[in-house]
Amino acid sequence: MFRHYSRFGQAILVRVFFKKKNIEVLQEFKNLVTASGIKIFRVITVCRSSPHPKFYVGTGKIKEIAFLAKNNLIPVIIFDHILSPNQEKHLEDLCQCKIIDRTELILHIFSQRAKTSAGKLQVKLAQLRYLSTRLVHGWTHLEKQKGDIKRLRGPGETQLEVDRRLLRTQINHVLFRLKKVAKQREQERQSRARSNIPSVLLVGYTNVGKSTVFNLLTNSSVYIANKFFATLDPIHRRIAVHGIGEVILIDTVGFIKDFPSDLVSAFQVTLQEALYATLLLHIVDASDDQYEEKIAAVIHILDKIKIHHIPILTVMNKIDLLDDFKPRIDRDVDHYPTRVWISAKNTIGQALFIQTLSECLYGIMMQYELLLPPEAYYLNVKFYQMKVVQYCRIKPDGNFYLIIKLSIANWLKLCQQYSFLNKYLITNSSQRCL
Repeated sequence: MFRHYSRFGQAILVRVFFKKKNIEVLQEFKNLVTASGIKIFRVITVCRSSPHPKFYVGTGKIKEIAFLAKNNLIPVIIFDHILSPNQEKHLEDLCQCKIIDRTELILHIFSQRAKTSAGKLQVKLAQLRYLSTRLVHGWTHLEKQKGDIKRLRGPGETQLEVDRRLLRTQINHVLFRLKKVAKQREQERQSRARSNIPSVLLVGYTNVGKSTVFNLLTNSSVYIANKFFATLDPIHRRIAVHGIGEVILIDTVGFIKDFPSDLVSAFQVTLQEALYATLLLHIVDASDDQYEEKIAAVIHILDKIKIHHIPILTVMNKIDLLDDFKPRIDRDVDHYPTRVWISAKNTIGQALFIQTLSECLYGIMMQYELLLPPEAYYLNVKFYQMKVVQYCRIKPDGNFYLIIKLSIANWLKLCQQYSFLNKYLITNSSQRCL
């Protein structure tokens, strides 16, 4: 849908700093551009108190950039900012070349990384929604899809209205296909819930070593690359955790600051995995001077998708890059593990990590939905004696619909005592045991 960026050849990069210049932020921008396949011709940094309403940078500076692009035949200028449609239009009119903002850049990288049908559909949805905000420019993104304009136009319909109608049709088509994917994944999730297998989801900033941690826990060889968004489509593996049993580990897309809102909404099918996770492993690059800011960026996105209620264990990775640092566990005032410090690449602290994972899962409270037949009434009595019943209703067929809440540890003990208990399970969800 978007042009292949490698065809642009070289680009001028523009970054505006509103406080002080930040080398790490600038390097992240350059890494994003490199990941898109564009070569960097020059990086221009500007210090301002606020964005220029028309050009984002000042009038004099943008004329200087336009002159540089024209004299060196540079076909594209990339801004490390989210530009409004009007700003983008004014910039293209003045510079007479392609303007790319941060949102479009990230969308393109996602389109390169998506491998599965669901991943490609979600990226396409985000791209279509992004394009729909740009139609006011009179651009020709949809020219190839229009065919005979006279044939496509309705009575009194303008070209802009034709474009909007075409995009609405495409968006609805993608949404229809994604609903089918979401339904299939929901069925798979319910199947996992019935088998009562806890799920652990890896989250974190892009390029912090999530896939390396995933490989450490699963003894597998998931693709690892030192580049942004190397993992886009979710990967599932079953592992055995001491004291817990089977656990499903899920690796998914990494996040980044100013993550496009179109991507967050479009990737609901993938991010649904997070809503039902038993535990989140937040992977952090401990060697990164900006790791606290990146932790905050990830937490902000987790809040957006409403999964702040799920317990989190922070995994401080890459301690091999720190001076004289040993593996350890950080605990809160209740002695609950909050952080574990390891190096997944060099397997430093592996045993401590697995021990911490087991401890976290063991103490998590789970809410279980059960459907008990009349002959299993004695279980209903037992649950009331344990004071774990949250809700109980007798259905017209005589079955007991129950919601109970207890720790994974206590549930496992019950399953040992009543081996058939899992067959009465409908679903489960989790929260930290307080």
